[in-house]
Amino acid sequence: MSPEAGNPALSAWRDGAAKRAILDFVTRVTTVGHPDFVRPFDRIAVFDNDGTLWVEQPLPVQACFVLDRIQALAPQHPEWRDRQPFKAVLEGDVGGIMAIGMDGLTEMVMATHAGMSTEAFAALVRDWIATSRHPRFNRAYTDLVYQPMLELLALLRANNFKTFIVSGGGIEFMRTFSDTVYGIPPEQVIGSSIVTRYVLQDGEPVLLREAELHFFNDKEGKPVAINTYIGRRPIAAFGNSDGDFAMLEWVTSGPGARFGLILHHDDAEREFAYDRDAGLARLARGLDEAPLRGWIVARIKTDWELVFPS
Repeated sequence: MSPEAGNPALSAWRDGAAKRAILDFVTRVTTVGHPDFVRPFDRIAVFDNDGTLWVEQPLPVQACFVLDRIQALAPQHPEWRDRQPFKAVLEGDVGGIMAIGMDGLTEMVMATHAGMSTEAFAALVRDWIATSRHPRFNRAYTDLVYQPMLELLALLRANNFKTFIVSGGGIEFMRTFSDTVYGIPPEQVIGSSIVTRYVLQDGEPVLLREAELHFFNDKEGKPVAINTYIGRRPIAAFGNSDGDFAMLEWVTSGPGARFGLILHHDDAEREFAYDRDAGLARLARGLDEAPLRGWIVARIKTDWELVFPS
C-alpha cells in the first residue's frame, strides 16, 4: 500500500528531500513485488527519545525530574547541603549543575530513583509529569513532543511497522507515558535501568528498585540492547546525537532496504539550536558522516512546518 493512499499524511513535514526519502522508503518496503519489499514481521523501526521524539533542552526531561526530586527530598538529607553534586542543585547553581557530568548525574539518579517499589516510582513520575512545565515554553513536557515525529510514527504503524523507543533515558520513567503520548506500549520501550529485586514486604511481593546501575543504554549499548530485547535487527533508525550513532550504523549496515535519519536541531526561534558543542546531546560525527552513509539529515528549520502540536 502506498503511504500516500489512505494512510496518515506527513502534513507537519515540509516538502523536501527528507519527506520524500521517508515516503519513498515506506513505499518500497511495503510494495509487494518490489525488490525492496520487507515482510511485515521484519518491519521494525527504532527511535531515540530525548531530542528525537520530544524536547531535551535546556536539560533532558528526566534530569528535570531528578532536580525536582532532590529539592523535595532535601529535608530528609541535611548532608546534601555540603556535598556535591547535591549542593549545586539546592543552591540553584546553574553552572555547577551543568558541570556535574555523567558520574554526578548517575549519583543523583540513584539517590532519587531507588529505595522504592516500581509501582511507587511510576506513581511519582506520573504525578510529576502531570504538573511540571518547561521553563521556556511553559507547557507540559508531554505537550512538547514533536508533531512531525508523531506523524511519522503513525505512518509507519499504518504500514505494519512495529515502533520501539531505544533511549538513554530510564526505562521505567519512559514507560509511564510512552503509550499515551507516542502510542508505543511499555513492552516496546528500551532504556537505561537500575537493579531491581523481588522482595516480600509485609507478606506482599514487590519489585524493589536499588541504588545500583544495571544497564546504561547509550552509544554502543543501544545495538546490544536492541538485540537483547527485540532479537531482530530493525530496518529503520532515527536519532539526533552521536549517542545514536552506533544504533544507526548497526541498523543501516544490515542487508536489504535500510533507512537512517538524524534530526538536526537548528531552529533557535521555534525550539533550540545545538549540535557540536551540546555536551551530552553532541552531534558532530553524525553530521559529518551522514552523507557518506546515506543517512538523511532532517533540519527542523527547513524540514518541519510545525514543531509542537498546536
